[in-house]
Amino acid sequence: MTIADELHHAHARVAELVPQALAHLRVKLAGDRSPEAFDREQHLAHGIAWLATYAETLAALAAHAEHLAAQGSYSAADAALARVLAGEYLNQIVGGIPLNQQEVIRPHELGLADAGLAAIRALHLFQNGNTSATRADVAGALKAKAAADILGSSGLDPALEDMRQSMNRFIADKVAPHAHGWHRNNAYVPLEIVAELAELGVFALTLPEEYGGLALSKQSMCVVSEELSRGWIAVGSLGTRAEIASELILCGGTEEQKRHWLPRIASGDILTTAVFTEPNTGSDLGALKTRAVRDGDTYRVTGNKTWITHPVRADLMMLLARTNPAEAGYKGLSMFLAEKPRGTDAEPFPAQGMSGGEIEVLGYRGMKEFEIRFEDFEVKAGNLLGGVEGQGFKQLMQTFESARIQTAARAVGVAQNALDLGLKYAEDRIQFGKPIIGFPRVADKLALMAAETHGARLLTYRAAAAKDEGRRCDVEAGMAKLLAARIAWANADNALQIHGGNGFALEYQISRVLCDARILNIFEGAAEIQAQVIARRLLDGSN
Repeated sequence: MTIADELHHAHARVAELVPQALAHLRVKLAGDRSPEAFDREQHLAHGIAWLATYAETLAALAAHAEHLAAQGSYSAADAALARVLAGEYLNQIVGGIPLNQQEVIRPHELGLADAGLAAIRALHLFQNGNTSATRADVAGALKAKAAADILGSSGLDPALEDMRQSMNRFIADKVAPHAHGWHRNNAYVPLEIVAELAELGVFALTLPEEYGGLALSKQSMCVVSEELSRGWIAVGSLGTRAEIASELILCGGTEEQKRHWLPRIASGDILTTAVFTEPNTGSDLGALKTRAVRDGDTYRVTGNKTWITHPVRADLMMLLARTNPAEAGYKGLSMFLAEKPRGTDAEPFPAQGMSGGEIEVLGYRGMKEFEIRFEDFEVKAGNLLGGVEGQGFKQLMQTFESARIQTAARAVGVAQNALDLGLKYAEDRIQFGKPIIGFPRVADKLALMAAETHGARLLTYRAAAAKDEGRRCDVEAGMAKLLAARIAWANADNALQIHGGNGFALEYQISRVLCDARILNIFEGAAEIQAQVIARRLLDGSN
C-alpha cells in the first residue's frame, strides 16, 4: 500500500466518524435548533468542528500525496511529514482532541462508537505514523534544507513557487533585518515598504484586469500572504486591508464605485482599513449601534468603533453602520466607502467629526490599533456601497471566505517563521558539547512543528483552490483558519521553549513572533466562534 493509499484509507475512517458525532449532537439537541440550545452543547459542537477539520487535513494530505506521486515528485520528506501528522491526529482522535491547551474533547463525549475507534486503531498510520524514527527522518530533512526553503512540497504550479521565491527575496532584503526593531519601537511599516509592495502587485493580485488587477488566483494570494507574514505579520497583513476592501467593492459596489476605487487600491495610491467592530460587540455584528443618518447628499455617522487596524494612514474606510434603527440585528446595517485624510502620530485623525486613541498591543504592530469616535462624521451619499441601504452585512459576508483563507495563510507564515527561528537556534546553540538539535526532545518539537505547518499549508491551499473553482468554501476556509491559527501559536511557544531563557529576552526575535502569533486565534473570528460556525454548517448540511 502506498502512502497515498494509507492516507486515503485514514481519511475515510475518520470521515465516517463525523456523521456519528453529528448524530450524537442531534440527540443532545432533542430537536431544538435554537441558538440557545446549540450554545449549551458548545463543547460537543466545537469538538465536532475539530474532528471534521482533522478529517479535511487528512484529505488534503492524501490528495497531495496522490498528485505528486503521479508526477513522480513525492519526496521522502513529504512522506515523513505526512506520516508524522497523520499518526499524531489519528492518535488524538482516539485519545482526545485538544480544543486549546487545557480543553480536550474525548471520544465518548463525541458519541463515537467503539467499532469506529477500533478501525482507527487498526490503521498502519495510527501505529506507525508518528514514531521516534519518523520524527528523526523529519528532523534530518529539516537540517538538510536551505534556510529560505520550506520543508515539504507545496504541490502548487511552478509559477507560484517562483512567486514565493520572489517574495522571500524581498523579505530577506527589505523586511527581515528590520522587523524586530520596528516591532520594538512600535513603528509603522515604512511607507517605502508599502510602495514596494504595491510595485510587486501585492494589492492587485486577485482583482480583474479591467480594474487594474493581475487577475491571479486565491492560491497566489495565499503564497504571497504566507511569505510576507513569514517575514513579519504586519507586512503580510497590509495586503489583507486591500483584499477586504477590494472584495467588498467588487462584490457589492456599483460599476461606478468599482471603476473609481479599485484601480486606486490596486496601485497602492490609496490605503484602506476595515471599520466594523464596536466596544462590547466583538463578533456579534448584529448588535452594532453606530448610526448613519441621511442628510441630503451626505450621511452623518455617530458612534464608537474599536480594534481598527491601520486607520491613521488609511485614505478609505470600509465603514459598517446602522442606517435603519427599526430593523433589529443585521438587516439595518449598511456599508460605506468613507473617505478621510491621512493622519500622523501627532495628528492621527485630521477629519471633522472623527477622533480616537491608540490601543497599545503585545504584538501585531506595524499598523497600529485604534479606538475611534465618530460625531456627525460626513460620508457622501454616493459612497453608500451598492447604493442601497440595508445590504451591509450581506456584503460583508461575501468577503468572509477570502478573508479567512488569507488569515490562514498569514498564520502559516507565522508558524513557518517560528519554525525557522527554532531550527536555527537549535543548530547554533551548543550545550553539553553538541548542538541542542541533537537532543530528542528538541528534535521532536521541530519535527512536529514542521509536520503541522505542512498540514496547515496544504489545508489552506485546498480551501483557496475551492474558492478559485467558484465553490462555496466557508467551511473549508474556517477549518484552515482554525487549524493554522492554533499551529502558529503552538510553533511560537515551542520555538521559544527551544530558545530557553533567551527566548524570554526581548532582543530575540522569537519574543516578537510569540506575541504576533497570539492574535491569530482571536481576529477574523475567534477560535470558539470559528468552531461554532463550522459545527453549525456541518449540522445543517447533514440533514
